[in-house]
Amino acid sequence: MTHTVKRRLGSSGPWVSPIGLGFMSFRSGSGPEDERQAREVVDAALDAGITFFDTADVYGPEHSELLLGRVIRGRRDQVVIATKFGNALDRDTNPDHRRIDGRPEYIRGAIEGSLRRLGVDHVDLYYQHRVDPTVPIEDTVGALAELVAAGKVLHIGLSEPGPGTIRRAHAVHPIAAIQSEWSLFSRDIEGPIVPVARELGIALVPYSPLGRAWLTGAVRSREDVTGQRVAHPRFAEDNFATNRALADEVVAVAGELGVRPSQVALAWLLGQGEDVVPIPGTRHPEYVRENAGALAVELSAEQLGRLGKLADQVAGERSIRPENIGTEAPPHTGES
Repeated sequence: MTHTVKRRLGSSGPWVSPIGLGFMSFRSGSGPEDERQAREVVDAALDAGITFFDTADVYGPEHSELLLGRVIRGRRDQVVIATKFGNALDRDTNPDHRRIDGRPEYIRGAIEGSLRRLGVDHVDLYYQHRVDPTVPIEDTVGALAELVAAGKVLHIGLSEPGPGTIRRAHAVHPIAAIQSEWSLFSRDIEGPIVPVARELGIALVPYSPLGRAWLTGAVRSREDVTGQRVAHPRFAEDNFATNRALADEVVAVAGELGVRPSQVALAWLLGQGEDVVPIPGTRHPEYVRENAGALAVELSAEQLGRLGKLADQVAGERSIRPENIGTEAPPHTGES
């Protein structure tokens, strides 16, 4: 199902498909089988009209960027690529430890690595993956602005920033997109972040729009939970029954419409505004096609009302703990 509808990232950013494809799923390796699966997924995405691909240097690390670079070779002009920097790995001391780094000198090296792995001469959107509280956001964005001037980056984004950080960053250089977790199960950005983004003309790119599979209807028992999700609070034994009952409401709405639960969840997000571009991730072509089908789903006012009540009842925190949401980089004055 090819679609031609586009949404714009920011007031002057790139036009992209209303639904993107998160490439975090491709982080376990970059061998021949991984490349075969990545190629099938990207082929299915392009066939469905999905042109917006989201990755990061830390996914793997590096495997995701390497695979995406290989499978888009020869069709760079068909895609919009977003990647991220800032979750540095201390490989020599602790390969599993992530160190947040927003220093200009780190950014200059990080972009060169991403360009090399992706096999491109520029990225369309370059996000700071997490705000570094030890580096003024003005310094970080100033370095990113230099990359824009050099043609290595076309547009700048921030992931999980606070409202003050957004304003200060945007004052240095226009921010095209804010990436945060947002779904029927996670709506905490709607108060502090969404209004600021819209005031400044910044697009919203929700990650985990399917609630880490809760909103697909596929999670029925704790045995269905695999990988990193096993340790997520929302899949904990004490929270499981509550969240499954909430997910069943999404399944019920899908049944009424004759569509998939994932399509209901994505349709709800798409309905939050023309500036919203969710990026569900998968390694399966059939799910790519299914997700693209959300564009055709229309929810009634009664269904929207039922779905709108779910987030307040979810048991367990999301992956970014509330005290860490929107960590603010210190201003030049040192004031908090």
